[in-house]
Amino acid sequence: MTFTRALAWTATGLTLLGALMTSLRIDPLNVYLLNIGSAIFLWWAIRIRDRAMITVNSGLLAIYILGLFFSR
Repeated sequence: MTFTRALAWTATGLTLLGALMTSLRIDPLNVYLLNIGSAIFLWWAIRIRDRAMITVNSGLLAIYILGLFFSR
């Protein structure tokens, strides 16, 4: 498995775990997992130069970070 594929699968797993934690109402672990997953997806998107994925994951990361600061 290449490093780029490992990044994508790691991000996928963390994002799915974050979604699971959200459905089980396990806060703030859900937000941390979603932030980490989105950051890794952003790193992956930059590596493969996929502008759409860079845009989506930059936006998600910004939204998740705002959620960390303003949800308290």
